[in-house]
Amino acid sequence: MSSLPFPFPVVGWDNGEVVLIDQTVLPDRLAWRRCSDVPALCRAIVELAVRGAPAIGVAAAHGLALSWHLAAQRGMDTTAMLEYLENDRRLLAATRPTAVNLFWALDRVGSLARRLVAQGGGPEQIGTAILMEARKVLEEDIAMCRALGRAGAELLPDVATVLTHCNAGGLATGGYGTAVGVVYGAKEAGKTIRVFADETRPLLQGARLTAWELADQGIDVTVICDSAAATVLRQGRIDAVITGADRIAANGDAANKIGTYPLAVLAARHAVPFYVAAPGSTFDPDTPTGEKIIIEERDPAEVHSWGQTRVTPETAAAWNPAFDVTPAELITAFITEHGVLKPPFSESLGPVLAR
Repeated sequence: MSSLPFPFPVVGWDNGEVVLIDQTVLPDRLAWRRCSDVPALCRAIVELAVRGAPAIGVAAAHGLALSWHLAAQRGMDTTAMLEYLENDRRLLAATRPTAVNLFWALDRVGSLARRLVAQGGGPEQIGTAILMEARKVLEEDIAMCRALGRAGAELLPDVATVLTHCNAGGLATGGYGTAVGVVYGAKEAGKTIRVFADETRPLLQGARLTAWELADQGIDVTVICDSAAATVLRQGRIDAVITGADRIAANGDAANKIGTYPLAVLAARHAVPFYVAAPGSTFDPDTPTGEKIIIEERDPAEVHSWGQTRVTPETAAAWNPAFDVTPAELITAFITEHGVLKPPFSESLGPVLAR
């Protein structure tokens, strides 16, 4: 058992395999998926067995460790092993286009591998270094999320009700959480926190995942339909809306699960602060504005069905963007390991964009 508020390993390494919680079967059962090669890990990412920008980054880093391990088993020299790893890096990079942590982690671990090969390192030495770097990605993510959780907790009153969207908790990160990490941080500070969790159609990450892990931690959580968010805000029942993010542009525009943008509009309408909680690895200095963020479009079948049951007419079409972009002007502040960053974002985002 972990000492983290979220008590299970989201992504790990065991005997030459990447092991992760299979989030597709929650909350019915807790199960782990073992990925013995990179294509299997790619399927796990695409199928959302592992999801959430930080967790995807952690998984991808371990995926390159797996790639090098398999190349070593085939007896390749280090030049061929690096080519093998680069091919697997491309496979992982093609899984989900919006979450910047994926590319950040791949670049970080891939650069290390290239540098060590150029320096003449041996296969075993390089493999050990790559795995250690993947573990550092995990450990640093947890540390960043803990720090932002403490920073965000200071924004909440001693008794507070928070509205969340999708899942930005332990399941979406190395094991602590971003938006839900603020809830954990507030609880650890002795505050009383209640959470309203948007169900988050079409795959119900809020209802299935956020509610599951909050209930597991003994936090008062109420699931609402996405369309009920306006009502709870209008009734004055919410002290803060806190979401995570999958990519934050240099100007502060933030991409997150589809349905986040209307929450920001509603929060502004009802004078409720709208916070985005994210580690520095989610900020993208190479993307100037939200207009440049690639928005993943997923299989329309996710919209057509509820579980295994088709709920739309056979002749109806469906559109399934996975994310939307919230303009910076609707964001009250970013909660990061660097502290709470408030407008003007052209100045306050400097520490995270300089990574």
